[in-house]
Amino acid sequence: MTDYYTNFSFLVVLADTAQHDYALHRFLQMSAIRQGEDIPPDFPAQLIEASEDCCFEADADGPHAIWLHSHSGGVDGVCAFVQHLIQKFNLNPVSFEWSHDCSKSRTDAYGGGAAYITAQDIQTLSTAAWLRQQAEPQPVESAS
Repeated sequence: MTDYYTNFSFLVVLADTAQHDYALHRFLQMSAIRQGEDIPPDFPAQLIEASEDCCFEADADGPHAIWLHSHSGGVDGVCAFVQHLIQKFNLNPVSFEWSHDCSKSRTDAYGGGAAYITAQDIQTLSTAAWLRQQAEPQPVESAS
């Protein structure tokens, strides 16, 4: 059997322990919703759909940072979660990279991507999409 992995690991730095506690609390709620528990009445609407992709972990990394990491995916979910924190606490943009890996050599097993998250936008780039773009015919400029 072949196992596929999507790996990422990065920190989100927060201003104080109240922000830290809020972030870990919201992560636990997202994880519970993914496992079928009811949505709490005060749960942010923007995180409801993202909870379906809460395949990542969140751990304390000191009193002012959380460590977000995964080996089983959850890129879309973690991007939405981070954007929510950026919006709520007016944080600086956050960026991270991920890799696709496999337990056996397969032609479709390797790659990765990157995300850049601000309060207004989540921009992602996958290596597979970039390679497809490079293979597209480029327009020829005419000499004037």
